[in-house]
This record gives sequence, structure tokens and C-alpha cells, in this order.
Amino acid sequence: MIHLQMHRALLALLFVLAASISGAAQELSSIKGLPRCSHVIVPQSRSFSLDTRAGGGVQIESVEARIKIHSRTASTSLEVNLVNRGARQAEAIILLPVPEDAVVTSFLFDGASAEPTAQVLPRAQARTIYDSIVARIKDPALLEFAGYRLIRTSVFPVPSNGKQKVRLTYEHLLAADGDRIDYVLPRSESLDVHVPWKISVQIQAKQPISMVYSPSHHLITQRTDARRMSMTVDSKNAASPGPFLFSYLRETNGVTASLFAYPDPQVGGGYFLLMAGLPAELRASQKGRKREVTIVMDRSGSMAGPKMTQALAAASQIIEGLSPGEAFNIVDYATSVSSFSPAPVVKTKETIQKARTYLARLRPTGGTNIYDALSDALRPEPIGDMLPIVLFLTDGLPTVGKTSEVDIHDLIRIANPYRRRVFAFGVGSDVNVPLLDRIADSTRASTTYVLPQENVEIKVGSVFKRLYGPVLSDIELTVLDKDGSVTTRRAQELTPEQVPDLFEGDELILLGQYREQDPLSFKLTGNFLGQRKSFLFRFNLNSATTRNAFVPRLWAGRRIAYLVDQIRQMGASLPDRPLEIGYRGPTDPRFQELVVEIVRLSTEFGILSEYTSFLATEGTNLSDWANIVSSCGTVLNNRAVQCRSGIEAVNQGINFNEQKLLTTRNYTNSFMNDKLDREEISGVQQICDRTFFKRGNQWIDARLIAGKRELSADETIQFGSTAHLSLLDELIQSGRQGVLSLQGEILLEYRGKKILIR
Repeated sequence: MIHLQMHRALLALLFVLAASISGAAQELSSIKGLPRCSHVIVPQSRSFSLDTRAGGGVQIESVEARIKIHSRTASTSLEVNLVNRGARQAEAIILLPVPEDAVVTSFLFDGASAEPTAQVLPRAQARTIYDSIVARIKDPALLEFAGYRLIRTSVFPVPSNGKQKVRLTYEHLLAADGDRIDYVLPRSESLDVHVPWKISVQIQAKQPISMVYSPSHHLITQRTDARRMSMTVDSKNAASPGPFLFSYLRETNGVTASLFAYPDPQVGGGYFLLMAGLPAELRASQKGRKREVTIVMDRSGSMAGPKMTQALAAASQIIEGLSPGEAFNIVDYATSVSSFSPAPVVKTKETIQKARTYLARLRPTGGTNIYDALSDALRPEPIGDMLPIVLFLTDGLPTVGKTSEVDIHDLIRIANPYRRRVFAFGVGSDVNVPLLDRIADSTRASTTYVLPQENVEIKVGSVFKRLYGPVLSDIELTVLDKDGSVTTRRAQELTPEQVPDLFEGDELILLGQYREQDPLSFKLTGNFLGQRKSFLFRFNLNSATTRNAFVPRLWAGRRIAYLVDQIRQMGASLPDRPLEIGYRGPTDPRFQELVVEIVRLSTEFGILSEYTSFLATEGTNLSDWANIVSSCGTVLNNRAVQCRSGIEAVNQGINFNEQKLLTTRNYTNSFMNDKLDREEISGVQQICDRTFFKRGNQWIDARLIAGKRELSADETIQFGSTAHLSLLDELIQSGRQGVLSLQGEILLEYRGKKILIR
């Protein structure tokens, strides 16, 4: 009897197991177009488990992308490192979104199995697979890639509690726009994806390469020769989201330029990014313009110790590093001002030896007389046609002579007849940060902050190294109409307002708004290798596309930095330092106007900073516009206006100098806080050309907030419904399908309606 019961129990168990296995097999093969498997791996996003019994499942540990470009042909190799934390072997395939004309050249993985294969599927078949997976696992993430073709691999094993390495290579022809070649590696824009990527690029071109540029990632570049360059993505960006984009410019005669355009009817045209590069290599006869460098060095009592030692070493390093025939001077200041020479002198063995002796005798003592020191440095007439540069170093506030910020502003504006560039160095935290930034900005230069634990010599030396070989200086940019006449109507809100000098290895990234659709022409005029020369560029705007979403975002980031600085500079006219019309506090109409524009740009484009980070917190009511503006105004008054020195001011200066010349997207809105730590914001998602703010389980389209519209839906669409798939089809046409990949409910502005995707 017992044996019979056991036999029946065993039969029942076998029946259940068989049914379970049969059900699992049916479940794993239910996705049209996929071989039977337990996991789908999308290297640009994450691993998707199709088997509820998979336990810990397969995860992506890291991805390494090696990109080789020969002229316009790109070979992209992805090495995907996987780990299976489950107790059973997992069967997986890779789905890889790729450009339209991609061709698979290699697919390998570790371990013995049937010969691995990979094939490229057309868009329609790829879309069917995506839709089937999304409907099955109720996860919209893959919709971000719904408009791409797809590489689908054969099934490969990932051992239980083990690892697997998969290598896949494809080739495709790169898009060209005039002299510009563009590369795109599709990747998820979701902030929830934290897979580290290591990306490297090698370029071998038929023509000399003028410049390379990535709007998505910071690149570390190395030039082998005029036609070969290598690049790696900065390791700090290893886990940053978004597609990897980069372009290179093929050199033409002198300065080479290209244009990215983004259409926006609301501004009467759209936004543009002008990129311009210099010759790849200069011939011996094309020597850069000589420099005349005046070192203005603080020797006040607070400089005693390592700061003074490092500053003297930096001054010596700069003078020794000048090329033959270049010129220098030393202006040192404390309570009084002294100088090595009444005017700059040409570098010779004799002047170098005298400068060494002069520096060796300097001792720290007394106060800080910034006004007179700068006055002495700006006054002398430059030698010949040299580019006049001032390296101005201070570790304190002005305490002697004229100490008003307004007076020093006026000195730079009025008493700089030879337009010397004043590169400012703030050593430590006891410096007037807005003052240093204004001095540098108004003279086409930059500010560098040397934090207490940093080395003065290294910081000053790195800036001076960048100032080697002025190639194009005293630059004037004009916009021309279709008949060749100068116009101020076709392009507006340009940033930077003053085009900086371009040294060897530099490039220009200029952003602005354009009006109308006629071709846009720019004339760049300046001192090119010692001769006055003009370069004319003409661009059609018919290639403007919403896929260039980085253009308006970079513009907005720079524009916000400019507006914040206008508020910071209001602090120079506080009641104890009155201008003719002084700043009258947060109720000042000029202040209010700037705050409103900062909030509008921050919400519309999702560009948040230390002044607007509160917008991403759950407690902020996004429908209360008046309160948002008031809160932002309070922060700006307390921080940007009132805070002039100290660590709390230095961090603002660092953020300002990073953002005013922003060239790469900042998906996480990272900034340095008042403790000099990096902060990132996760409650705001930039995706495609839209921004969404998260509230609970809902993502709210930023256009509804910036437009001060009520946050209630006109229409509700159910996820996976016919209406949802129809909306996806429409969004694919403009490259905006990614907005439907957000997890949770989505309140979207589309075609003038507020649509809730539930």
C-alpha cells in the first residue's frame, strides 16, 4: 500500500514536472522571431529575463567598445562581460540596435557549442521582436530602440554562478555632412542604467583631421600625425548614459567648420552648434603668433609658506618655457607694487638670469593691492605684434588701494588699451570669486581655482601649456545674410559672446539661435598666424533634425550660466558698494526678470544646478510656478549675490566656469556643492529632446511645467494598447520613441494635448 502511494506520488510529480518543463519551453519560445532562450541581452541597456525560474539571472558586468574608422567606414567591436548569479545554466541571445547599413563581421563567445551566428534584421522585424518582448515582460525600456535595425545572435550558454564573454563586431558606412563625418553608437539614455563602458576610437583618414568632437562624452585625445588620431572616453564617464556620439572634421584651407542644427518653430527657426577647427599640423613657415606674458604675482603676507614657494616655481617655469623671441615681465604686489622691468622684455639668456635673481629675492609681506598691480600690468604698450597675456595670481581679497569691485571692473574695461588677456588664478578660498571671473571673462580669458590641497605650480603650469602657439586671435564673428551683408537678425543669443583666442590644438564650439530657414553664413576674422585673415562659412539648414537634441541643451546650459553670472555680478553693487543704480535686493525688477528666465530654461531643458536642484525633489509642487520662482530667487540671492568669497563662493566659480563653455551633455546634472563634493540629480530625465520630472510613479513632461499648464490629462492611453502602438509609430518618425521607454506613468505633451500613458 505504501509502495503504491509512493508510485502514485512519483507519477504525479513527474506529471507536474513535465507540465512545468513543457510550459517553460512554450513560454521561452513564445516571442516571435527569437530562438528559445531564458535571457535577452541588450548591451546598450541591460539583461531581460524571459524565464521566471531563472533565479538571480544573467547580468551585464561591463562592456568594452573598440571603434576603428578608416575614412568613412567604421568597425565597431563590442566585448560584453556577463555574469550568471543563478543556480542553473542560462541560455541567452544578444539583441543589438545598429545603424541602417550595418553588416556583421564577427560573433564569438567562450565555451564549446554549435557554431555561433549573428544576423542583421530589418526595422520591421526588429520592431516585431521589441513589441513582443515589451508586451511579454511589461517593461517599456526596449521601446527606446524601436526605430533601429537589429543584430540578433544565436543562443549561447552562461554557466551557473559563472561568467561569459561575448564579442561581436559590425561595420557600417558613416554619414557625412560636408567636411564632417559623424559616428553614433546607440545606447540607453535612462539614468537607471549603470553598466560601465570602456570606449576607445582610432581614426585613420585620407585627409588631415582638423578636430574631433563629442557632444555626449568627454574625450581624451592623442594625435599620431595629421591623419591619425586615437581617443578614449574619460573614465569618469564610464557609467554615464546616452548614445556615444562623435564627429571629426576633415581639414580644408586654414580654419574648417561645420554646423549642427535643431529645428524649433517656437524660436522662429531653431538652435545651432558651430564647430570650427584649426590646421592639423603647422608647417615650419606657419609659426604661431609670439606671446608677451606678464606674471602678476601676489606676495602678500598670506602667501607665506608652500603657496609662495609654488608660485615662484610656477613663474620660473613659465619664463623658462617661453619660445625664443617671446617676451615677459613680472609684476609683484603686496601693500605696494614692484616690477621686474618698466615694460616687458624679450627672452634672452641675460633677461632669464636677471629674472631668476629677481624672483629669488621676493618675500611675502603686507596687504593685497590688486588695483594698482593690474594697472601696472595693463599699461605698457606690447612689443611688436605679440599677443599680450597676463597671468594674474592672488590668494586674497583686495585690501589696499582701491578695493571696490566696481572700480576694478572699470579698470579692466577702461584702462586696458591693448586688450590684454587676463587669466586669473584664485589660490585658496579667501578670494573674491565673482570679481576674478569678471576680470577673466571680459578679457577673453579664463579663471582657474587652486583649492587648498592643490599645487599652485601644477595648476598655473597646465594653463600656460595650453596657451602655446596662438593660431587665430583677436577673433571677430559676424553673421551674413543671403546677399552677403552683415545681419543681427538671423542669429541671436550667441554663446560665448566674445570668441576666445584659439591656440594650437584648440577648437571653437559656438552655440546660438537661428531665425528663418535660408542658408546661414558666418565670417570669422582674426589674426591668423600673424596675418589678418577672414574665413567664410555657408551652411544650409535643411539637415536640421530633432535628433540633434544635444544642441539646444548645450545652449541652454551655457545661457543659464550667463544669466546666473549676471546675478552674481549684481553683488558688486550692494548698498556698501553702490553703482549709479545699485542692486536693491530680491525685489529688484532686473533680478526678478533673470530669475524667471533661469527657471524657465531649467524646467524646459532639464538643466538643473545648485540653484535649481530643488525642482527635482518630491516636495516641490511643479504646478505652483510663483512659488518655484520665489524659491529660486531666494537661493540665488543668498548664494550667488551675497556669497563673494570662501569655499561656498569657490564652488560656484568652479560650476560657472564648467558650464559657461559647456561642450558635452550633462545627463545627471552633476555639480560641485558647497563642500566641494560632486552631486548628481536623479529625479530629472533627459531623453531624446524632452525632459521629464519624476513625481511618485509619474514622469511629467517639462514643457507642461515651463508652459505653466495644469498637470491633468486630456487623454489617457493604456500601455500596450492599439493607441499606444500608434503613438509609438508617430514618435519613431521624429526620433522621439525614447520618451515611451520611461518606467511608470508618463504625462506627455504631444500635438498640443496632455496625454497620460498608464
